[in-house]
Amino acid sequence: MRVLILGGTGIISTACTRLAIERGHEVHLLNRGVHGATPPGAHSIVADIKDEAAVATALDGKVWDVVVNFIAFEPADIERDLRLFQGRTHQYVFISSASAYQRPVTHYLITESTPLANPFWEYSRQKIACEDRLMRAYREESFPITIIRPSLTYGETMIPLATNCWTRPWTIVDRLRRGLPVVIPGDGTSLWTITHNTDFAWGMVGLLGHRQAIGHAFHITSDEVLTWNQCYEAVAEGAGVSRPNFIHIASEFIAACLPEMTGSLLGDKATSVVLDNTKVRRFVPDYVATTRFRDGVARSIAWFDADPARQVVDKDHQQTWDKLIAAYQRGLHAAKAEFGR
Repeated sequence: MRVLILGGTGIISTACTRLAIERGHEVHLLNRGVHGATPPGAHSIVADIKDEAAVATALDGKVWDVVVNFIAFEPADIERDLRLFQGRTHQYVFISSASAYQRPVTHYLITESTPLANPFWEYSRQKIACEDRLMRAYREESFPITIIRPSLTYGETMIPLATNCWTRPWTIVDRLRRGLPVVIPGDGTSLWTITHNTDFAWGMVGLLGHRQAIGHAFHITSDEVLTWNQCYEAVAEGAGVSRPNFIHIASEFIAACLPEMTGSLLGDKATSVVLDNTKVRRFVPDYVATTRFRDGVARSIAWFDADPARQVVDKDHQQTWDKLIAAYQRGLHAAKAEFGR
């Protein structure tokens, strides 16, 4: 198949690109050429997706078996893609987000029929709006869409935790190894699923060119369900820290002090989320996630340990968490004093 990937150098898309090439697909990546290297075997098309005229020229009216968009975040992006690819692809795959599912959840097990509604996170609401527009295009214009909703997905360059720095993930390992307190939201017993990018790729690439997947939505995640306490403990173990200094702080308190985290916590990670992968396995029978989190995150830490240049710490992030912890401890002390304890 001739596959066009919009993006293609991110944590998820890189793994998907590599697997698609391994399976013999002709893969083209369209991006600005400034983030990450093009995986071996992929063809590079340099253009800024925000410049529709430049993209149209770069693509020169080519027809694709599959177009996959990893970098569409609002309905305007979808309108542009409808103009660019209507009649020029047999399948258009939109990478949405599992955070689009109903928050707070009203049933512990999430399937693809779970309602889409997230009052806490604008990012999720925009993804929902993109899905709505695509489903209308499918119904009214026969645009051949497939929607995929990843949850928290990581690779060797990421250490995925609810309170880590996404752009400089070594930050949390630095805190652990220096014995500094690391915040776990809530009491740490909420259930969560973290998926390795190579596992996600197995499911997604299996859906490429799958004609029966047209008009359907899927999430693709691991079946391993852990508490946040277990996730943080796995990172500490991988970092060689036997007695981590964990502190539990209510998600509402964190969001009140750090409003920018409201979406990612209250709109995603603060409540238990268990995703049922029955549907994707029905369409891709050989899909199975084989990477345990403790093993995958240990490989990530080893990747950082292999080169000190990768071990970049976000000092502003460190100071923010220190300030949050100090505020929490002052409040706890004041509450104990007020209640005479």
